[in-house]
Amino acid sequence: MGKLDEALTILKKFELPVKQQNNRSAYTLLALANIQENSDWKDSEDNLVRIHDILLFISENYGYTYAENSRETIRRQTIHQFEHAGIVERNRDDPKRPTNSGKTVYSLTPEFLEVLKTYETDDFEKSVEWFLENKISLSEKYQGIREIHKISVKVDDTELEFSSGEHNELQKEIIEEFGPRFAGGSKVLYVGDTAHKNLYKLDEELEKLGIPMTKHDKLPDVVLYDEKNNWIYLIEAVTSHGPVSDKRYYELEEMLEDCKCGKIYVSCFRDKATFKKYVADIAWDTEVWISKIPNHMIHYNGDRFIGPR
Repeated sequence: MGKLDEALTILKKFELPVKQQNNRSAYTLLALANIQENSDWKDSEDNLVRIHDILLFISENYGYTYAENSRETIRRQTIHQFEHAGIVERNRDDPKRPTNSGKTVYSLTPEFLEVLKTYETDDFEKSVEWFLENKISLSEKYQGIREIHKISVKVDDTELEFSSGEHNELQKEIIEEFGPRFAGGSKVLYVGDTAHKNLYKLDEELEKLGIPMTKHDKLPDVVLYDEKNNWIYLIEAVTSHGPVSDKRYYELEEMLEDCKCGKIYVSCFRDKATFKKYVADIAWDTEVWISKIPNHMIHYNGDRFIGPR
């Protein structure tokens, strides 16, 4: 029996869902453990690997090439299920690493690795039995590690939990620091998240304001509404993605053509260095806020400061 077949057998033993009992998942397991065709399972290794590393390993050691655009399939349809089963943990070296970071790495949990090393020994069946009996607690353990590093922010009476990362930290600052200073009394209508795009949204209120309900994936990171002035703040949190550029400005204008509120476009940065990287891309008639100097704003021309044109 070749290593691919052995990996498939192991996945079945660990009662992975049928959709994960396939070659893609078996190859992924082999890559995580650094098991080549002539390796022994007792030599399974504790590695930190990216999805890209997994693709390279499979190609170089098993002669099967997955296209680069297969990375998301492996992440969503294999790695996620491995995590839920307590088989894999994410970013053990840096739990605060953002969910969408290109440096995200995965590794076998110590508990699973110890069981894996017993494959083809008399202890394997008993080890698997122990693992399955503790499967729920193991899954909760590794989920709990990730939860510790969540970012909390209160919106009205709702406690939001962002996934960790610089982008979501900036969104927290927008809500807690920018809002009270420059959009006093405004209500949060929408907040995205790098892990869960629609983290918080008030569907009914968005609809009343003429904001298309089918296009939330195109909304800025944070949307605030000032009912007194009937102004809507469309705010981009800029860390690795762009600010309100001319292209973005006109996209939003077109998308919100039925929204009769005065529109205020804001690009937010954590520091001057990030701002300088994008300064040439920022559209006229928009605002800029830098969280490290929270009491000041930069106004990009237009006939008035903070307000619709």
